[in-house]
Amino acid sequence: MEPDLHELLRSLRVWDPAHTTLPPFDPGTAPAAPLPLFARWLAEAAAAGQPEPHTMSLATSDAEGLPDARIVMLHGADESGWSFATHAHSRKGGQLTARPYAALVFYWPVLGRQVRVRGPVTVASAGEARADLHARSPGALAAALTGRQSAVLGSAEELARASEEAWQRARREPRTPVPSWTLYRLRPDEVEFFQGEAHRRHVRLRYRREDGAWAGETLWP
Repeated sequence: MEPDLHELLRSLRVWDPAHTTLPPFDPGTAPAAPLPLFARWLAEAAAAGQPEPHTMSLATSDAEGLPDARIVMLHGADESGWSFATHAHSRKGGQLTARPYAALVFYWPVLGRQVRVRGPVTVASAGEARADLHARSPGALAAALTGRQSAVLGSAEELARASEEAWQRARREPRTPVPSWTLYRLRPDEVEFFQGEAHRRHVRLRYRREDGAWAGETLWP
């Protein structure tokens, strides 16, 4: 028997005190730019036991403007942008070619925090993409070598064969290039930090890029 979805949803708690701590956040003490605050919040989420704090939702849109989203991993963040990677021929790769603008969302429920980022996306050099891929695990290289991401799969057996061949090659040739592997950088126009509060007086700090500099402002929850 299937569960009653509405009953299940009503039974679930948000920020259960048994698992979540809502730390205070004073926007007046925030740095002038968003990146140092993001690095601090990411480190605090990891220290608090948040699983996979470097994963994020990546939202894109296709040529017709229809939205799409999925979970990916943050590969890096610096003044040039926030980095993630995929095959150029994947669904998200095609969408980024058609509309090179995206949004990211990090959610760390262990601290009641989220960070939202959006801005234009550019493609890093092929050399940077290779370095990014080869700095990762053999499994990441095997997955990249398996290829055909987002294409229709004929059978589970077909995937198993391609994956096994890719794993063998990744172990045998750990520097194998994957030309379709692409490193993307999102250069934020806007970054918002959200801190949950027990009485629903949530704190929202938004950074906006204005004339090459960052301007900060707080928002109603």
